Amino acid sequence: MEANGLGPQGFPELKNDTFLRAAWGEETDYTPVWCMRQAGRYLPEFRETRAAQDFFSTCRSPEACCELTLQPLRRFPLDAAIIFSDILVVPQALGMEVTMVPGKGPSFPEPLREEQDLERLRDPAVVASELGYVFQAITLTRQRLAGRVPLIGFAGAPWTLMTYMVEGGGSSTMAQAKRWLYQRPQASHQLLCILTDALVPYLVGQVAAGAQALQLFESHAGHLGPQLFNKFALPYIRDVAKRVKARLREAGLAPVPMIIFAKDGHFALEELSQAGYEVVGLDWTVAPKKARECVGKTVTLQGNLDPCALYASEEEIGQLVKQMLDDFGPQRYIANLGHGLYPDMDPEHVGAFVDAVHKHSRLLRQN
Repeated sequence: MEANGLGPQGFPELKNDTFLRAAWGEETDYTPVWCMRQAGRYLPEFRETRAAQDFFSTCRSPEACCELTLQPLRRFPLDAAIIFSDILVVPQALGMEVTMVPGKGPSFPEPLREEQDLERLRDPAVVASELGYVFQAITLTRQRLAGRVPLIGFAGAPWTLMTYMVEGGGSSTMAQAKRWLYQRPQASHQLLCILTDALVPYLVGQVAAGAQALQLFESHAGHLGPQLFNKFALPYIRDVAKRVKARLREAGLAPVPMIIFAKDGHFALEELSQAGYEVVGLDWTVAPKKARECVGKTVTLQGNLDPCALYASEEEIGQLVKQMLDDFGPQRYIANLGHGLYPDMDPEHVGAFVDAVHKHSRLLRQN
């Protein structure tokens, strides 16, 4: 700690490290909490800031990303910030066109259809240099946070990115992407390797820019059964963690905790807990006690209130949170939702969730 209140990278000294301590498995005075999509359309100020420009232009503006990242922290005493960005900036940086269609979601006008389409992709080594705008947003946000809470960086996991690149957008079955796995296993592995090679320097770059933790989103884990998951998702999830940690050491950067969130991947919890991540995120379909039995004592769990519970009354939210905290126990735990916040949610109820976590977790420790 230098006398001027600046930390080692010249950033303001961190005042609230509860989230980082929980992520590393250290004791905390209360349970830290943040929300996936806490910077989102449920906030009127978010809609106002976003109205001016299209989605990916916003992602490319460090000023706008910083503002959107900080908005929820002005309203709620959250224990972490997560940079405003999107997982699809990586396929974009690989040379694929992606647009965000209002009311429909992301769209790739020219998805990967044939094996030879992989030749259209840029060299993954150039991806980080294409994504300087994310690094700038992280550095700016870290400065403006003034050490209030840690800043989380993130990326999509290889399989989830592959689904978008092959399907050309969202899909309820992922049948095209899964067709690749069955009909073109070699090409699938080639694509997943390209994505892994792009993700590693991208995540390391986020840490170099100031990210204090990293979350990898395997949002489409649930479309794979255990066999396909173990073959086409898990090896790359492991590889990302191993290589990011090695690169951080080589670069002389301090280690950061890594979180893996594989939505609907309950069948792989044990494997994920041994994949090299400090934290395993859970969706709301997993019972906390069962998850803890599955992963053992060596990782921190994060989650997992059903986001739709925020439609309940503030009083009921309090009761649901109390039950969740009782089930997870006081240590090695970060409270969150089991998925992102939805656009029609009431900010007051998000506040009630955050306050309930802080209040009940303190009471839990006294008893």
